[in-house]
Amino acid sequence: MFSLSTVTVLVPVISLCGLFYSASMDENFPQGCTSTSSVCFYSLLLPVTIPVYVFFHLWKWMGIKLFRHN
Repeated sequence: MFSLSTVTVLVPVISLCGLFYSASMDENFPQGCTSTSSVCFYSLLLPVTIPVYVFFHLWKWMGIKLFRHN
């Protein structure tokens, strides 16, 4: 669907857009992010979770490729 370089750039950009959207829409942005029922909490969680998932998914894939070729 998308190439690896496109996904590597696109995922953090989309996550940052969600963070900036939440910061502009929520009146009490830093203080209101502690409750899991707020949209702000998830907009802070996504920029952390998605790049970490992509990194470890690629790390696992590289390990499988290296193991197969050795």
